[in-house]
Amino acid sequence: MRVLLTACATALMVVAGPLAATAAGQGSQSPVGGALLTTEPTVVADGATPPAVQASAFVVADLDTGSVLAAKAPHAKLRPASTLKTLTALVLLPRLNKTDQVIGTGQDAGIIGSKVGVYPGLRYSVDLLFQGMFLASGNDAVHALAAHDQGGVPATVQRMNQKAAEIGALDTHVTDPTGLDADGQYSSAYDLALFAQSGLRREDFAKYASTKYTNFPLAKTGTYQVANQNKLLFNYAGALGVKTGYTTLARNTFVGAARRDGHTLVVTLMNAPHGITEDASHLLDWTFKNYSALSPVGALVKPAAAGPKTASEPNAANKAAAGTQLPRRSRTVLAPGQAVQALALRIPVWFYAAPPILLLGLFLRRPRALRIHARRLRGRRH
Repeated sequence: MRVLLTACATALMVVAGPLAATAAGQGSQSPVGGALLTTEPTVVADGATPPAVQASAFVVADLDTGSVLAAKAPHAKLRPASTLKTLTALVLLPRLNKTDQVIGTGQDAGIIGSKVGVYPGLRYSVDLLFQGMFLASGNDAVHALAAHDQGGVPATVQRMNQKAAEIGALDTHVTDPTGLDADGQYSSAYDLALFAQSGLRREDFAKYASTKYTNFPLAKTGTYQVANQNKLLFNYAGALGVKTGYTTLARNTFVGAARRDGHTLVVTLMNAPHGITEDASHLLDWTFKNYSALSPVGALVKPAAAGPKTASEPNAANKAAAGTQLPRRSRTVLAPGQAVQALALRIPVWFYAAPPILLLGLFLRRPRALRIHARRLRGRRH
């Protein structure tokens, strides 16, 4: 038991150490996007009262001006699920030719999580795979696209981390381009807003994000209809779509945008139960209705100045172009439940298996005297 307690304490120190260091080292730094964005769990202008939502974190911002109009724990590092595919698209869209043909593989078809139906040996255009990625959140389509690019999946992950740093999304760290739960993979509601802003500036990204239906080939003959999983497109006036996500650990995540009365708003939510589309709609309704009375509480940071090419463009140098240094963000004030999840996010999966394994080891390694005594007791019973 002493060995078990020691092992657990050591593991917790390894996990908690970086958290404490982050808090201590950033105390005097202003958070990215403005000083108000991490001072309270919910941040709004004086007198403003946004509708209550169940998500642990959210951001509502004007995509044209960059003004953040309401937020809740905007820099909390949480699991993004498939909303991370917005960053995947930012990296792959400028690199891949939409007319290229990609042959499906067993690795594509065998990936876990949501799939659009990529089969080994069948040919798919890059354009169709992007549709499968946006509409059906197909992890198989993401794998096929990343594998088609130079360097495959590992290079895509590296470019995603470079792209996040380039646009100021410093809360994000990528280990899997599909957005599946993975050790060390996280993002924030603030960063998801940055991805949406950068993405919707691209005509192709905006087109895929707002497409309601497409047809995808079946394994043998024929096609089947795929509907966009973002329900905002079907029941919200002016909706531009973007991306939804869900995993067991991330729960529901959401990136949505809409344009009304000359304003284009984005809403991002993370770690939410069911009903996330309704919550997103309520936040958008409230912001559109009160837009003229709302004062910005922060801003979506502008990307650092870049050279002729960036790390996400074909044949670009591996090093990111030099630019304006972005300020480090301060620690987000979280509610108790959010703090627990943020800590759990950093705990590797193997840690949860350690206690039962250690207990089994202690049982198998009982002292020799105890084993002899146990055999004698069994002998007396017989």
